[in-house]
Amino acid sequence: MKTLQLFLFSLSGLIFGQNIQSIQLFNPQTNDETPVIKTNETLVLSFDDLTNRSEIYRYTIKHYNRNWEDDNLFFTEFANGSLNALLDNFQYSFNTLQAYTHYKLVFPNDKIQPKISGNFELIVYKDSAEKPLFKRRFYVVEDNAAVALDVSRFADKNPNINQRVEVQVVSKGGDLSSNVNSMSLNVMQNNNPNVTVNNLKPSMTLGNKLLFQQMNLAFPGNNEFYYFDNKNMNMAADMVRATELKDGVNNTYLHPVWAYPLNYQYQPDVNGAWYYRRSDLGIERDAEREADYSWVHFSIDSDPMDKELYVLGGFNGFKPSKENQMQYDEATKKYVAKIYLKQGFYNYILATKEANGTLNFGEINGNFWQTENLYQGFLYYAPFGRNYDGLMGYGEFRTPVR
Repeated sequence: MKTLQLFLFSLSGLIFGQNIQSIQLFNPQTNDETPVIKTNETLVLSFDDLTNRSEIYRYTIKHYNRNWEDDNLFFTEFANGSLNALLDNFQYSFNTLQAYTHYKLVFPNDKIQPKISGNFELIVYKDSAEKPLFKRRFYVVEDNAAVALDVSRFADKNPNINQRVEVQVVSKGGDLSSNVNSMSLNVMQNNNPNVTVNNLKPSMTLGNKLLFQQMNLAFPGNNEFYYFDNKNMNMAADMVRATELKDGVNNTYLHPVWAYPLNYQYQPDVNGAWYYRRSDLGIERDAEREADYSWVHFSIDSDPMDKELYVLGGFNGFKPSKENQMQYDEATKKYVAKIYLKQGFYNYILATKEANGTLNFGEINGNFWQTENLYQGFLYYAPFGRNYDGLMGYGEFRTPVR
């Protein structure tokens, strides 16, 4: 237990040393964290600086190929405006224990505008873009093709586990067959870049229609996400076991979650997303500047494992790190973690890390073909004479599996 306490003490210093928190790239048109926009739409970037100073930050964008590799385009080839723009729209927190400065950026804007489609990265920094504070991926889609996805039970050797995705692409004008050799499809599950099938070629071409019906276009079903809601810091509800104000800092203690389920049980979720909220006595506050912060304590009853275990979700980009790694507590026979989070509603999943570095999202939560997941299809192309991968179409599937 002493070792655990030392670890959590060092973790506390590490978290507070990282001043930029609660990064969100939000699509106001679709009201979710899927950062895909058409050429006439905008995204909203927001984040908090826990130093509570009025720093002036800068931002820029970068274009990538369909596999998120550097395509060596110059800024002027993929964007209009300034290479480096000021990010100076901020407001101070109000009525919170944790003081912070909340920054907000509506993008694209008159300072920088992407002028081509494809994969982009928004880079925020203080002194140099070579030393970014953080990066966030986003996509600009031409919307020249309708991408329709269908998900079904995959009747293979593990018929109770996997889901099969089929995709149909229909042109919104013109014949797709002339560009078919340059086209490929990427499919992602739940906005999670760790769970993708990439570079698929059409299995059939029918004039202005493409079909992707490969047998390898299949995914583990996983399970519905765990969740908690601490929009009210003073009340234990919605998977919160207890709350405590300790040394001037909020603490939220979650119920231990269940592991290794044998059967699927429906549990409504938002496919790994998260939303900042504060509600006091039924009154909704302005979460941008009035939502407070809390140490959120996660736990799971378990024997020790020979693998690393992480708390992951859209809120941390499904990226394993020391900040979200769980540690085993011999005294309580639990894996535990505490993460400093802005209050609100969160989906999360517990993932194990294999020896080769890959993440397994179904080992703890279970894998079931019935699980409701978000599947996202990205159709890329680079017609003759073009030196970049454009994003011709995007589609998604959110409804229950047949």
